[in-house]
Amino acid sequence: MIKNMAKKAMLAALAMVFAACQTTATQEERLAPRRSTSVVRLDDIKKEIGENPVKAIDLIGIYREIYSVTQNDNENWNDLVQLENDALETLRLHHASAIEKERWDDAASLSRSLAGLGIETEAGTEADYILAGAKQKLADNNDLGAFLGAVQAHELRPLDFDSGLLFLERAVNVKQRRAAAFFLSAAESAGGEIPGDMRSFAMGRDTVSDMLNGVATVIVDKGIRIEAGRGFPDRVIGSAFFVDASGLLVTNYHVISSEVDTKYRGYSRMYIRMGDPTSPRIPARVIGWDKAMDLALIKTEFEPEFVFSVVDRVIPMVGDTVLAIGSPGGLEKTVTSGIVSTLSRRFLQIGDVYQIDAAINYGNSGGPVVDNVGRLVGIVFAGIPSYQGLNFAVPAERLAAALPAMIAGGKAQRPWLGLTLNETNSGAEIIYVAPNTPAMQHRVPENSIIKTINGREITAAQGALIPAIQDVIFQSRPGELIALETIDTDGVQNRRVIMTVARPEIPLLDAAKIDRRERMAAPLFGLILSPSQGGSSSNYTVRKVVRGSVADEAGISERDPVAIRRMRIMEDRGIALLDIAVQKRRMGFIETTMQLPAWLDSPDTF
Repeated sequence: MIKNMAKKAMLAALAMVFAACQTTATQEERLAPRRSTSVVRLDDIKKEIGENPVKAIDLIGIYREIYSVTQNDNENWNDLVQLENDALETLRLHHASAIEKERWDDAASLSRSLAGLGIETEAGTEADYILAGAKQKLADNNDLGAFLGAVQAHELRPLDFDSGLLFLERAVNVKQRRAAAFFLSAAESAGGEIPGDMRSFAMGRDTVSDMLNGVATVIVDKGIRIEAGRGFPDRVIGSAFFVDASGLLVTNYHVISSEVDTKYRGYSRMYIRMGDPTSPRIPARVIGWDKAMDLALIKTEFEPEFVFSVVDRVIPMVGDTVLAIGSPGGLEKTVTSGIVSTLSRRFLQIGDVYQIDAAINYGNSGGPVVDNVGRLVGIVFAGIPSYQGLNFAVPAERLAAALPAMIAGGKAQRPWLGLTLNETNSGAEIIYVAPNTPAMQHRVPENSIIKTINGREITAAQGALIPAIQDVIFQSRPGELIALETIDTDGVQNRRVIMTVARPEIPLLDAAKIDRRERMAAPLFGLILSPSQGGSSSNYTVRKVVRGSVADEAGISERDPVAIRRMRIMEDRGIALLDIAVQKRRMGFIETTMQLPAWLDSPDTF
């Protein structure tokens, strides 16, 4: 009898061990990254070479990852090498054709893809093509596009004297003093004599009274709103400022969203007003918009008395005095003063924003923020529900980066790989790879550290690394090649050349719909899990908590046991809700049930 009891106890213990192993295996499976189900054939690559060699090169990289093709696999290896050579030769021909036909934007784009492959071209550099495009725009009287291109070229390689003088002369002619000051500095650095009248204008200073003539009130008429059986005018009031003498203005996306939102079914008409409420309404239309940056470019048939320059790359210091100009409550041409409170708040999908303490109210959104010498510092945006009474501004340097895509018209397209990052002491750690994205197709490993992008090591002050990485790739267009070098957890370095795609409007929405809730805990809530010993398949141990994340704010810490109950996606509100039971070590492992909310448009993705 004793032997039978011992046997039963042994069997029970073995069963428990077996169950625990099964549970751990299930947990590991749930946490494992999804693998691409793509099937790539050599014929697929051949079809792309002629029309889209960039795509062909991307497919070659995916093919090698999927089928683990190595040099020992002589037949496939030799076929791929031949296809790659053909694709590279076609890419060079496309690049040469773009130069010959003076399609300078395409030439610059193709040169960036070639640079991602480590190939230099003899016909010139990206800076050459951007500068040639800027001069072409100048000849076409597209001053805004010309100035933006010239500044971008100057950042890649300083302008020569003749080019600096060319753009300086145009800036003086169209009375853009800040643009003139920029090109004066560029021309002086290159050496040469500057005409005295140009120098005098560039070294002058615009007054606030001058600037007021370049700021407009934006009115979006949405018809009549019915409340309790009574009708009220439904209007959105905002501010905007001219960035080109042709009648182009910048404002916030949320001010004009009803004009372009395909889900909006109501009446919507947009106007601007240059004076008080008795001034005429001037019809306006949307040219382009960038929802991720809360920016929009609008056009009206009005010749402004003042145009704000967007070429300054001024980054203010904390404590600097700034002025905000706009129409709070529709009270046009209101100027308020304050200081820059901080430079790095992460409230938008891309980059960071400034916090300012200048008085801002409903109607200020979209107005300019300038420093005490008249340089454009940012664009006001307000209305973050969680931070009532605090005011923010999109940095002017990010407006300059966003404008070319908005000038092209329609929704601005940003490049996207499908990665979510966490800034650590070692660098930018990849904590999540989204399904059905370029990064997943190339099997970029999670928990690896980004070493370089296009051969460039990205460095930034603490808390600013992810925005700096975003800035590097967001200068390019979707469909270009990006060289991504990572260091895996075992110290192995890997270099992948990946073609970007257009960034989704809500980056993590599709992932949240199809990926497991255990995996979505990392990019959405900052909760990085690992399998736990014993318990059910929904029980985990916290391996890491992303600093500043929802989980961090909730007081969850490493090695806390967590049980995931459910996750809900509220697409109409753009949020996800995660229900968990956590035993916090700091509270004596007393189990607490909580619900974690998170926005689906995480700012830590690229």
